[in-house]
Amino acid sequence: MAAWPWWLQVSLVFVAARLVSAAIFVAAAIHQGTNPWFPPAPDYWNFITIWDGRWYQKAAESGYPSVLPVDQNGVVKENTWAFYALFPFLGRGVSAITGLGTLPSLTLIAMVAGLGAALVIYRLFRELAGRRTAMWGVVFVSTFPIAPILQVPYAESLNLLLLAASLLLVVRQQYLAAVPVVILMCFSRPTGVPFAAMLGMLLLWRLWQRFGPSRSSSAAASNGKLLSLAGLVVITGIAALAWPAIAWVVTGDPAAYTRTETAWRGDSLVPFKPWFDTGRMLFGPVLGVLAPFVFTGLFVLVMISKPVRALGTELRLWCASYMGYLLVFLHPQTSTFRMLLPLFPLALGAAMLSKSRAYRGTVVVMFLLLQVVWVVWLWAWAQLPGGGDYPP
Repeated sequence: MAAWPWWLQVSLVFVAARLVSAAIFVAAAIHQGTNPWFPPAPDYWNFITIWDGRWYQKAAESGYPSVLPVDQNGVVKENTWAFYALFPFLGRGVSAITGLGTLPSLTLIAMVAGLGAALVIYRLFRELAGRRTAMWGVVFVSTFPIAPILQVPYAESLNLLLLAASLLLVVRQQYLAAVPVVILMCFSRPTGVPFAAMLGMLLLWRLWQRFGPSRSSSAAASNGKLLSLAGLVVITGIAALAWPAIAWVVTGDPAAYTRTETAWRGDSLVPFKPWFDTGRMLFGPVLGVLAPFVFTGLFVLVMISKPVRALGTELRLWCASYMGYLLVFLHPQTSTFRMLLPLFPLALGAAMLSKSRAYRGTVVVMFLLLQVVWVVWLWAWAQLPGGGDYPP
């Protein structure tokens, strides 16, 4: 197989991984009991369209409300403004062209985008590593514990494709070519703000390399490259704020998007606070306060490790920016596992950690076993004593 074209190898890896995930979905569906969407023991295609897939379907078919729905206390209720428009609008277009239903169209887009993401990720990894290591990085991404999300009607696979393409163009310093890709990425999922932060820090670093006291002519970017990067920073910042701005214009509420996002947890958006609230809930009043600092410290250790340092400036800045974004704005809960997918460059660092087949094979086996845990624990519906269930 090593002599086969790289794109065929990557495609086979991704398809094989999705077949394994499909088998896990089917096995879990057999045991699915009463749930809010369909009768018990659904088939595979029904089983993968639950949770946010139904919200994307609603966004594709009904659009976005001009008046935010509120309860008797004036608190905004769950609505489609939490779901960025690119994925559902593509689903509407594919449905109109092919005659497929909305959910099958969204599923088709997710699967094709997932395969495209795997191909782009390989090209990105090849910029930094050899063929075999890059391929193992793709294997790790394809078998992540939350990789089943790449074959369900969620926007993660489309966002992963656009994010990987944006990072590839930035690594190659093709900043102007990255503009349309980054704009599309900003309308797929809320990754625009950390991407703009990453580009801003990259611009400062390039300026330091060119004009700082320890400037290096070999590493310094040209004036044209610096201007292109500065333009990309500005455009990305505008695009990152476009969706909240659109929600404001349509609804007349400046906080329409953030109020909608917080509807899933019934609280206001206060930076950093949810991490300490969750820490106290899980570990008590003392250890709970320390938990976010311990988590941050562990992530810093990962970022300064030798394999991760080998990822290069752009990918390290992206991982740091995205994790910083999560620490500031995320309310940690079971969906947090899924939201870690944009940290996929760390998969290459994991592949660089050791060339041992035993190590790499063990990682894949553990990832697949954790897929079973993720699907059975979070994807399958099992009502909690207080009602509802943990979201995936």
